[in-house]
Amino acid sequence: MRKILLILSLVFSFGFLHAQVAETIEIDPQIKVYEDSLQALTLTIMTDSIQSNRLAAFDQFNDLFEKTLSIQNSFSYPFDSLQAVSIKYPEDRSFRIFTLQLYVDENNYQYFGAIQMNSPELKWRKLTDLSEEVESLAYEKLGADNWYGAVYYNLIECEDKQGKYYLLFGYDGYRLYNKRKLIDVLRIDGDRISFGDPVFAKEEKGRSPITTNRLVLEYSVEASIKLNYDPSLEVIIFDHLRMVGSSYPGQEDTNIPDGTYQGYKLKKGLWVYQEKLFDVILDAPLFPQPILNSRKSKDIFGN
Repeated sequence: MRKILLILSLVFSFGFLHAQVAETIEIDPQIKVYEDSLQALTLTIMTDSIQSNRLAAFDQFNDLFEKTLSIQNSFSYPFDSLQAVSIKYPEDRSFRIFTLQLYVDENNYQYFGAIQMNSPELKWRKLTDLSEEVESLAYEKLGADNWYGAVYYNLIECEDKQGKYYLLFGYDGYRLYNKRKLIDVLRIDGDRISFGDPVFAKEEKGRSPITTNRLVLEYSVEASIKLNYDPSLEVIIFDHLRMVGSSYPGQEDTNIPDGTYQGYKLKKGLWVYQEKLFDVILDAPLFPQPILNSRKSKDIFGN
């Protein structure tokens, strides 16, 4: 009898505590109103054929999103209807990162970004896309105020002697004939946000490893490439690219996958380059369609 009473007491106590927690997280209904407006703006950003309309909607989206994140308990709101906005959380859910792509013209893309912390006080930071000012993308260390813009499609949590950091897998529309995929390195230390850190290494016999701050793959718009983390193999996998001549007069040479894969594997705090992982057999030609037709079937990540 005592056991039954103890179990019932624990159940009711847990239910009471759970109700208390639920009661403390009250979502302001204004967030839903703002979300509906944000969704309408993303529709214009993604589909309107008139550039001035897209640019105006993008500016309005930025302003309204700032208001939305400034509402108490907004971190608990999922923003499920914003399908054009990528929202990524680390495993510990200590923050989330929002990204959105704006097509300006055939050789110009801009990106919206924001990081919101999971904290009792309102704490978030806008990311300012200054991609055009980055001269050496693989080696530069950047911050929230000079972010290299991209839409992030994956995020993995890592740790080294300096503490936690996060690998951000992103897509950049870049140019008409060439696209980019990249892995950036995010560190958050209090109010300080940094992008890029020398965690990618190539080993050389008799020498210290050569490191880069981020991994960048530039490739032909006619190709589809892989760049992601495989948890079963515990390795970052990406296509090996080879340079070929462009199909279009006046265009520079470009990169296409050759059917083999390379990677990076975590060793002693560094992601160490693996020259060849395995081969695949291509079932179809690399360029099955002309560029103008092939672009229509690609998603925002270039797949």
